[in-house]
Amino acid sequence: MNLPCSTRTMNLGHLLDQTARRLPDHPAMIWGERRWNWSQMRARVDAMARLLAARGVGKGDRVLVQSPNNNQMWESLWACLKLGAIWVPANFRGAPDDLRWMVELAQPKLLICHADYPDHADMGLPVLAIGQAGFGPDIDEALAAQDDAPLRAADVERDDPAWLFFTSGSTGKPKAAVLTHGQMGFVIANHLADLIPGTGEQDASLVVAPLSHGAGIHQMLQVARGAVTILPEKGFDPAEIWRLVQSHRVSNMFTVPTIVKLLTEDRAVDLFDHSSLRHVIYAGAPMYRADQIRALEKLGPVLVQYFGLGEVTGCITVLPARLHETGEGWTLEGSCGYPRTGIQVEIQDETGKPLPPGETGELCVTGGAVFAGYWNNPEANAKSFRDGWFRTGDLGHMDERGFFYLTGRESDMYISGGSNIHPREIEEKLLLHPDIAECAVLGMPDPKWGEIGVAICVMRGGVQPDLEAWLGPKIARYKLPKRFLFWEALPKSGYGKITKKLVREELIRRDDEAANG
Repeated sequence: MNLPCSTRTMNLGHLLDQTARRLPDHPAMIWGERRWNWSQMRARVDAMARLLAARGVGKGDRVLVQSPNNNQMWESLWACLKLGAIWVPANFRGAPDDLRWMVELAQPKLLICHADYPDHADMGLPVLAIGQAGFGPDIDEALAAQDDAPLRAADVERDDPAWLFFTSGSTGKPKAAVLTHGQMGFVIANHLADLIPGTGEQDASLVVAPLSHGAGIHQMLQVARGAVTILPEKGFDPAEIWRLVQSHRVSNMFTVPTIVKLLTEDRAVDLFDHSSLRHVIYAGAPMYRADQIRALEKLGPVLVQYFGLGEVTGCITVLPARLHETGEGWTLEGSCGYPRTGIQVEIQDETGKPLPPGETGELCVTGGAVFAGYWNNPEANAKSFRDGWFRTGDLGHMDERGFFYLTGRESDMYISGGSNIHPREIEEKLLLHPDIAECAVLGMPDPKWGEIGVAICVMRGGVQPDLEAWLGPKIARYKLPKRFLFWEALPKSGYGKITKKLVREELIRRDDEAANG
């Protein structure tokens, strides 16, 4: 059968155009006292696209962005999309050397840099500044001289890159996952169906995480449906966040478990009306059961968990609000849910053979949300793909009904006395202790056992509990950590996640200091 073969797809920038035509006067973004409707947002984006084009940015060119959340940073995504250029957002909390690595890898044509980061602006690139700065023209002033008439989005193919999504770099330097126009079109439709069904222009979404990462993808859904985006003016302030939820009748938020924990433990959660919330999404890491119960008791049945990596743009599994429960004996305790719409998930052994329910192996995935590969990194691509499956590096198992359970990362597992130990199980039990707020368990070298477990804990109060005695009856003896340490806080990534890499580095530093007196 001869069929016409076309790889043409919709430029993602059309989502903004379509919403601006349909809802020109409806609010698109609110940031303190500043408001933009969809018509104004489209005009600013088209003016910015012309501004970038005047500086030589065209289809396939990379635009690097170093900025915290603000409207200009968000508009730069859509300007890049409409040009067919590639958006390369940095974690704004990173050091100049982190940005320099992104420059080396991505070879961007231009840097957009917030005025608060002059050291990051010195990258040998043409620069546009967000705000008044000494290193480049203010992007808002430059926009004033640009035509803001509607600009037709560039033609794109399904596999044309749209976004270089940098991984968190838990091992080695961060890699750049290539997200394409065709893939992201699938992701947006999938997220709308699985995470925030029923969302429309009547809704409001509050941004509580960096738009450079998962929160940015989540906000693309709001553009597609015409829901208004609310940007907090301050940093992370639970009282201000709950005030904004009440005043704007916020219906959805994208978060990570740490953010949910901080928001629901703060006294402000009881001072404001949050009954408008329908979908509080947590992703990026599993949520410990104790934190899950607290959040459900405070917010009601609004938690939506999804498991996914940047490489699959979040689209691996989902555990919707209706399946979350607070009671003991919850049959899905520890589950990250079932496969997302249009996604196939398997537990595979080291040869790629699918394993039956109940057996532990590596979680592998295929489907329309899987990225196109890592930018200029054939070695990582060869390691991460096998027979068309993306290998997540996460260990787990599937039950008879097709729900998945994560044991941990392959890199987190340690071997003590010849036994494989997965820290996740130990952490879950430690966090059920009423005096423990956070914890991380990792394996450290030991001359006798090969590796031993070290539990680093953050207390709620001022008295250190005897965790060895408390944990002993609840866990197999060989899994019991050999050291229990208490810190004031655990180091977190720029996206608010507890990462074993940072905890390990801090533990080594402290042990070295103690050894050297």
